[in-house]
Amino acid sequence: MELKMPDLEEISLELIIHGGNARAEAFEALKAARAGLFDKAKEHLEKADSEIHAGHKKQTALLQSDGEGAKAPANLLFVHAHGHLMTAMSEKSLIEELVILYKKLNRDYLHFT
Repeated sequence: MELKMPDLEEISLELIIHGGNARAEAFEALKAARAGLFDKAKEHLEKADSEIHAGHKKQTALLQSDGEGAKAPANLLFVHAHGHLMTAMSEKSLIEELVILYKKLNRDYLHFT
């Protein structure tokens, strides 16, 4: 059984939305860390995690459907959506490391002043 295009388009758009929301939250975390607001940075990273999890859940359900015989047609929008979500995941991972560095720099700066 093939998935209907509207279903695949809807899932694709949801992936793009979750990826975009995750990316926005991750960059808000970076801004907060730069300002020394580490609790706020943590909150934004948790929200980013939540968005990534929601997107990943949708993507996994689609892959499981495909494995069960509901074949999804090749679709450029879905490829774009997948890339969008994966990029958000990568950016969030890098931003987590940058938040750690900002924390360390802040702690070291306070120690020497």
